[in-house]
Amino acid sequence: MRNRCLVIVIVEDEQHEMFVRRYLRRRGMEPHAMRIKRSPSGEGSAEHWVRKAFVEEANVYRNRHARTKLILVIDADTATVQDRLSQLDQALKNAGKKPVDPANEQIARLIPKRNIETWILCLNEKPVDEETDYKNTRDDWNKLIPPAAETLFQWTRSKAKPPNHCVDSLRIGVRELNRLRF
Repeated sequence: MRNRCLVIVIVEDEQHEMFVRRYLRRRGMEPHAMRIKRSPSGEGSAEHWVRKAFVEEANVYRNRHARTKLILVIDADTATVQDRLSQLDQALKNAGKKPVDPANEQIARLIPKRNIETWILCLNEKPVDEETDYKNTRDDWNKLIPPAAETLFQWTRSKAKPPNHCVDSLRIGVRELNRLRF
């Protein structure tokens, strides 16, 4: 019998949730093994909400004895990926907690530069850059998410390597996911 595993997921919005849920299902995770927390819409900054929820859930993760993973998705917007990572570590420090230890903790911080739509397009082999805001350029995002999640699954398989057209923040995200042991 396999050890029970739980994946805690913190996301800003519905696009993040659909994308991560599809990816985890492709990784073989059952819906009951995922606990997804999404920022309530219309209640202020989703980015701020995610940082606050991250502190709470990092504490839950660190106190659980069962095999647990924590995945956070937060857009970089106009900041850098490193800026967001620093903000997340600072939020933990401000709460009296240790910053994330990537070598020893099953915590993946996925930070699309500009927004998740950049990753979705990139994973669908569309040419993108990380400065353009693609969020309002299409109305078929829900159709693009399943193949994007499948491509992400392929790129995170053992010995896989993202192709040259992969944007930097997604390449970092692939490395983050590859640290998780499923």
